Amino acid sequence: MTYCLGIKIDQGIIMMSDSRTSAGVDNISTYSKMWRYSVPGQRQFVLCSAGNLATTQAVIAILERDIKTKAPINLQTVIDMHQAAEYIGGLNVACQKQNTGGGPAFETTFLLAGEILGSASGLYMIYSAGNFIASSSQVPYLQIGEAKYGKPILDRVIQPTMSTDRAVLCGLVSMDATIRSNLTVGPPIELCEIMNGSLQSGRYLLLDEHNEYMKDLRLSWNKLMEEAFDKLLPLQWPQ
Repeated sequence: MTYCLGIKIDQGIIMMSDSRTSAGVDNISTYSKMWRYSVPGQRQFVLCSAGNLATTQAVIAILERDIKTKAPINLQTVIDMHQAAEYIGGLNVACQKQNTGGGPAFETTFLLAGEILGSASGLYMIYSAGNFIASSSQVPYLQIGEAKYGKPILDRVIQPTMSTDRAVLCGLVSMDATIRSNLTVGPPIELCEIMNGSLQSGRYLLLDEHNEYMKDLRLSWNKLMEEAFDKLLPLQWPQ
């Protein structure tokens, strides 16, 4: 299983992913699920995936080959984020059909974030069928993979007007909650920040299982939740 998260706020976009893959309880590996592409001053993209690893690797291979061979449509020629999502969605469908016949066991879903000079930044969820949705001010975050454990904190805290530091913190709490509740999601955690208008490779971090900040964050969050719980009034049973 996988957990990837994109948060779109007024200042930019935060992308996060775990790095654990599994094919059963006795076959667990670590693979990056985040790819970054940038042409400084012109465009930048961050792509995360959840689903079949072979399909994901096939899509990434074609993306990179199309850039190298200067195919008519590639990440360096798309005119806006909508066309970028459309392009990746088409590749996703083609790879599933070519390699597996398009069966559900081989499906992959992507999160795409980025910005192209002359058009607005965007955050998209690209489904296995090739269709996609964009984030909005009403829905400023998108998740793929094991989404349920990390969703409550996002629903309560995420606002488009919040700072990038606060969005990162909220995303890390969401990721940690998922790791704690699902053994098939695990570190290293990849984190990338895209700032609106920068058109440069965003800040990037890899947080492994020994990262001291994540250890402190986990302990602090657990303690604060216990303290908040202790302050709640108990139920008064009717006499």
